[in-house]
Formats: sequence, C-alpha cells, structure tokens
Amino acid sequence: MFAITAARIAPDDPVSGLEAGERPAPEPREGWAVVDVRAASLNHHDLWSLRGAGLPEERLPMILGCDAAGVDDQGREVIVHGVVGDPSFGDETLDPRRSLLSEVHQGTFAEQVLVPRRNLVPKPAELSFEEAACLPTAWLTAYSMLFGKADLRPGSTVLVQGAGGGVSVALIRLAVHAGHRVYVTSRSAAKRERALKLGAYAALPSNERLPERVDAVFDSVGQATWKHSVRSLRPGGAIITCGATSGDAPPAELTRVFFLQLRVIGSTMGSLPELAALTEMCVRTGIRPDIDRALPLDRAEEGFRAMAEGEQFGKIVFTV
Repeated sequence: MFAITAARIAPDDPVSGLEAGERPAPEPREGWAVVDVRAASLNHHDLWSLRGAGLPEERLPMILGCDAAGVDDQGREVIVHGVVGDPSFGDETLDPRRSLLSEVHQGTFAEQVLVPRRNLVPKPAELSFEEAACLPTAWLTAYSMLFGKADLRPGSTVLVQGAGGGVSVALIRLAVHAGHRVYVTSRSAAKRERALKLGAYAALPSNERLPERVDAVFDSVGQATWKHSVRSLRPGGAIITCGATSGDAPPAELTRVFFLQLRVIGSTMGSLPELAALTEMCVRTGIRPDIDRALPLDRAEEGFRAMAEGEQFGKIVFTV
C-alpha cells in the first residue's frame, strides 16, 4: 500500500526525513480493525516525530499520522481515535504508557491503518471524511482543554495564544460558540484578521498587553509566550497548556503564580468519550473544522512544508 513514512530523523530539516512509497499492508489481529483511510490530517506532532521527539531511530521506518476517517473492515464509516492506551484507565490519556498512532504503532498517512477496534467512533453522515479527519487530534485537544480542563462558564474571557494552528483555530471556534469573549495573538496581521472573521473579540500582535485580564489562557506556544500568558490572567485564573512549540523552559513566574493563586493545567489530546461528544456537537450545531487545504496523499510533502513554514490557517488534510 502507498504510505508517507518517517525514514530518517532530521532535527534541522524535518521534511527531508519523509519518504513516499509502498509499505506492507496491515495484517488483521484480534481486537484490532483494519480501516481503509479516506482522509487524514496533518499535525505538528508529525513534524516533531521527524525531529526525533517521541520517535526513536530504532522504530524507523514509521508511517506518520495520528488522525484519520475512513471505512472499517465491517463497512462502517468511522473516525479513528489516535490514542492507544490501556482501557482499564478509563481515560486512556492518563495511562503513562499510552502512545499516539505513529509512535509505536504505524500511523494513518497510508491507504490502510490498523487500530484497536475500541478506538473507532461512528462517523456521522453530516460530516465529510475530510472534516471528520480533523477532529481526533487538534479539535479533540481544543475540546478537552476548553470543556474538560478550563472550568469556565459561558461569557468568560479567554486568550488563545498564536492564531493559525489547528488547535488554536479550533479553540477560537469552540470558545466563540460557547459564548466566551475571545482574545487572540499572532505575529501575522493576516492571521489576526482571519481570527476576527472567526468571531474573535480582538486580535493583537504577539505579547502585546491585553485591555483586560482574562479568566483563562490557552497556550501551545510555550517559552515565547509564557510570560505574557501569566501576566494576562486575572487573580485565580488558569493557563491550560497543551504544547511548547517555541521551547519548554520559560521563566516560571512563580511569585506571580502563587501571589495571584493562578492555576497551571496540562492537557494532552482527549478521551474517547470526548471525541464522541465533540462529533455529536459538530452534528447538532453545524460547527465544522476549518480546512486550510486538502491535498492528495502523494503530495504530502507540500503540506508538511507549509506547516513547517507556518503558512497554514486551520487544518491541512490528505485525501486517499
């Protein structure tokens, strides 16, 4: 089968580690399902894998991709939950030995993918395969941060750091839909303008002081925005962090954290029930993922380079 593979670890030029070509098709095993992939979406996780984060060289070659929608071996249209963990934990994201597809098990950038059968969520007819493929990582992460971790009520005031990426765009859409006042930051004037069109209350250059302090900050940037995130919070507010694309060693600002009784909350992906709830929310409300571009799988390198250069706004999707 045709697949997009991490063939080499390349920290300085991750896209150079990609290889497109034939790979062995997955073989069925008990408790697992073979899914014919119709669409899969690109995440920063895939770029980090090519840099060697979470993907050691001894596991290469590894088919990349942790999101997909397709048709399972029983003919059902499904969405693939990319977190593989021990179901005895209930919430598999709390399993310390969990992994994402493409870390231990082969990923979704292929004509077929093998996944635990319990990881399949029915795809509603109302969602296209391309839309459904955007949900399991970026949109699920945003849903879990906003509705599972932040402890907000409708009408709260929030800041989303760094408009443009899949998680950030999903946070803007979901937070606006929930009735929050949403501030957004970005270095790009064009991305700030697009955030306003999605319903953001205001969009400011990165690290510019907000006109008011907010109830929660959603930060996936890390080192470059951390000080600004801490100083944008009202007393008792929370930072919910799901990544550190600019580095993970910012100044801690501990004096401000304890004096203002701030909360720092980590969030990774989301649970299977949250993915099912997010899918139902999309059906009931009509909200849909923002797709920057859809490319055939054999043009995956083009999508990887766009993400590496920060060109996208929303999700990059590969179709099979």
